[in-house]
Amino acid sequence: MESREVVIIGSGPAALRAAIACSEGGVSPLVIDELGIGSGSGAAPIAGLAASIDELNSQSHMEDTLAAGGESCNETTVSRTCNEGVSTLAELERWGLNLRRREGGLPHASPAPGHQVPRLTGCGDSTVREVTRILEEQAIKRGIQRNADYLPLSIVSDNNQVRGLVTLNIPTGEIETFQTKAIILATDGHQGLWSNPSEGSGTGSVLALSAGLELRGMENTPRHPLTIRDSGIHIPIDVLGSGGRIRRENGDDIGPEEALEGEPCVLDLRGMEPEAKAWFSQTSSRVRDRLGLDITRDVIPLSPGVAYTTGGAPCDHEGRVTFEEQKTGDSPANMWHTGLYAAGRSANTGMHGNSPLPGNIMLDDLVSGKAAGSHAASWVPNAKFGGADEIEQAVKEESERITAIREGEGTTAGNFAAQLSSAMSTGASSKQSALTEIHKIKESGIRLTDNSKVMNTEMVEALRLQGLASVAEAIISSG
Repeated sequence: MESREVVIIGSGPAALRAAIACSEGGVSPLVIDELGIGSGSGAAPIAGLAASIDELNSQSHMEDTLAAGGESCNETTVSRTCNEGVSTLAELERWGLNLRRREGGLPHASPAPGHQVPRLTGCGDSTVREVTRILEEQAIKRGIQRNADYLPLSIVSDNNQVRGLVTLNIPTGEIETFQTKAIILATDGHQGLWSNPSEGSGTGSVLALSAGLELRGMENTPRHPLTIRDSGIHIPIDVLGSGGRIRRENGDDIGPEEALEGEPCVLDLRGMEPEAKAWFSQTSSRVRDRLGLDITRDVIPLSPGVAYTTGGAPCDHEGRVTFEEQKTGDSPANMWHTGLYAAGRSANTGMHGNSPLPGNIMLDDLVSGKAAGSHAASWVPNAKFGGADEIEQAVKEESERITAIREGEGTTAGNFAAQLSSAMSTGASSKQSALTEIHKIKESGIRLTDNSKVMNTEMVEALRLQGLASVAEAIISSG
């Protein structure tokens, strides 16, 4: 059993920023990239980064965020995150991010739905990829160890304190454990429930459930208006600030809000500003290669899709995962699940509420990742390792789970995923029917065609799908 002071789960901006902050605090973390180094750069390009670059302060950004998110927003978190927008952007620039710029040299700012003024900055449709690349470079410079050989299975806790992490060593097929003082959950969301599980398996939420925590904000499932019909390709909202237009099929212009209502519409990029075309070349190539459409000549059919999610483990402004403890005669008090942190799409930070603003997803990833990593680095030096017995018991339980999958009967992984997606669609109209269906799907199990231990990717997929099914239950139950 290997001992690590801090283990970070994830591959994208939130995980990498947490690792950098942890390293800067004097603690060297282990980052488990379950999808491999560079995988975070392949995330769907939804929007850039929101920052108040043309404003005296972030007050208006905060007000817009609260107006969009509603009462479920945490005003303290919103204020802090919006206030760090400009400094976060400046930090990325210092590290080498090549921003799209306007005449005069200032960063380009695009208008976006919900923002009173243009705030959307970045690198066109390459923002996620470029931010991830910059952060990966910074992680390498700091000697941060990253490993893609492990699939996280469960968190081991003792009296609501993190003690370890149980993983599957994918190359060997053996269960391996890490004794640790702190774990930071910073994975992608669970949007794979509505498409392909590989596009978002919600590992952070799955691990939070394994620790006995109740997920929050799961009832909010934002839909992206610029999703190409019947393809699952998502186009960044930034194009609307560079000459892109959404139109009804009769040619009338409409806004993103109307597009989300499901009315047949198309995206017209034929009038895109000449200067902007280079910044959206990735979009042009994807649409051409996948669909055979030329965005300079053809309109693109749209149908709203789930491109990202925002719910997850509840946490405070320092990234500490919390739970409610009922005290006799008192109202519930928020307590820290000691040693457990969450950031980005694994967390319910209170930043987004009912409806996230474009650009706030990336901003929250970076700000919450930095907060979690910084606090973990300051806390772990005074903490102690423990929980050897609990880790041993967890290994036994996970071994039994893997054996049950290997020896069990059921449906194929592909059919299991399709049934989950169908049940989630049902959930929009009948929550009880959806819950019943998900229970049946879980009980049916997954049938493997490959029973080998070494590099059994089918086993990895089955374990991820089991986790997604538990997340699906949490979503339906939360509504």
